[in-house]
Amino acid sequence: MRYNPATPAIRQRYMSKKKAEEPSRVIAQNRKAWHDYFIEDKYEAGLALQGWEVKSLRAGRAQLKEGYVILQNGEALLVGAHISPLAQASTHVNANPTRARKLLLHREELNKLIGAVERKGYTLVPLELYWQRGRAKLLKKRETQREMQRALKSR
Repeated sequence: MRYNPATPAIRQRYMSKKKAEEPSRVIAQNRKAWHDYFIEDKYEAGLALQGWEVKSLRAGRAQLKEGYVILQNGEALLVGAHISPLAQASTHVNANPTRARKLLLHREELNKLIGAVERKGYTLVPLELYWQRGRAKLLKKRETQREMQRALKSR
């Protein structure tokens, strides 16, 4: 049978096969952050990882539930996210599952975030960790504290 894009039934069959073969890009999600915070802006950042961490992420052993982002010395750091080491991957390395990991952002994005956190009292929370072109990316949100949003809604 030849593929004819004009035939809807055949097109549907080819499209469904393609989507079924693609692996999931998402490594970990922080669903609680969507409930606890008002999400204002999204930023995408790369992560500076060690070798054992990449292997653990490929195995899906990451958790963002208690993670948050701090800005220190002009850099963004992911703190509290847990990447548990694989037993066979890190035999000679002292693995720290909750170490601070550097986020890779452009300088102007960092300046915007520093201004928002220092002046407006915003909080930076990781939302999702996923693969993009073979690299681990983190989606984070700049949001106000929930009490501040409630105060604005009540006016």
